[in-house]
Amino acid sequence: MKRRIQLFFILVLLAVSIFSCKQNPLKVDISGISVEPEFIRFEKELFGLPQNDTLNDFLELHKKHPAFFDLFTYRIINIGGIDDEHFTEYINAFLSDTMILNVKLLVEDEFSDFEEIQNQITTAFKYYRYHFPGKEIPAVYTCISGFNQSVVTAEGIIGISLDKYLGRHCKYYQRLNTTPQYKIANMHKKKIVSDVAFAWGMTEFDANNKATNLLGNMIHQGKLMYFTDALLPEMNDTLKIGYTKKQLEWCEANEAQMWLKLVETKMLYSNKRMDIIRYINDGPYTNGFPLESPARTGIWIGWQIVRKYMEEHPETTLSQLMNNSDYQKILNDSGYFPE
Repeated sequence: MKRRIQLFFILVLLAVSIFSCKQNPLKVDISGISVEPEFIRFEKELFGLPQNDTLNDFLELHKKHPAFFDLFTYRIINIGGIDDEHFTEYINAFLSDTMILNVKLLVEDEFSDFEEIQNQITTAFKYYRYHFPGKEIPAVYTCISGFNQSVVTAEGIIGISLDKYLGRHCKYYQRLNTTPQYKIANMHKKKIVSDVAFAWGMTEFDANNKATNLLGNMIHQGKLMYFTDALLPEMNDTLKIGYTKKQLEWCEANEAQMWLKLVETKMLYSNKRMDIIRYINDGPYTNGFPLESPARTGIWIGWQIVRKYMEEHPETTLSQLMNNSDYQKILNDSGYFPE
């Protein structure tokens, strides 16, 4: 009987040990962190202005949201600034455009309840505050961009173009013929939060990117993906990188073969622009790998290298990782070698 009890406790301790090993180290305790990002539905305020062709209402909105207003008109819809001679004419043409008005109705329907997305973004920035306690929390603006940039960032600002997240079957995505199918696949509302996290990582840390070859670019992008991991530790990898389940499984099954090919062809140390683009940029698949491969496999491999590095060096903080630009040392110290 005594032996059975001892065996039972050994099995319990073993189970606890195995469970602990599988726990996500990025799932840290944020219960004591208070973060309340400001959320502004800018499209509602803009389209809610009286359509009387006067400048006064736009000046008031500019006064209320000066930084984002300028970001919106200069960088997102590209009509210049409020002091430009023809600004009122251009902004009213945008606000009265038939397609834009129809898209506005689709946005109102798809995002009538923004609370869940808002809560997810708030939680992401609680994790951000945990890892970077001295950093500013940005204000989050939503807008209708006329199908321009999905997420735009500036100092202390994140702008989300809701018309870029209307779902794969949005009729305008098919009609415009300017967006390829592989991009449309990720133009749905569940992709917003991971796009926001990744974009904020780029804003904060792209200046640290000193990559001159494919390996450096892979690991830099992998660091941004790990940053996304840290802000969204419970999100599935498919949403973080924008792969289907089948595409992710293909990468996992072919990881060793992809790495071997990059090593054998000496591609890792190529500084040719087209070589880097081939493995980093989006597309229907990765040129150089089988047609079944997803695009951006260089980013996915870089992500696995960084994950392995952090697994081998648990004492390394996220801040230390993001400020480390010694890409070769990260690879060497990771012990990465898929089999």
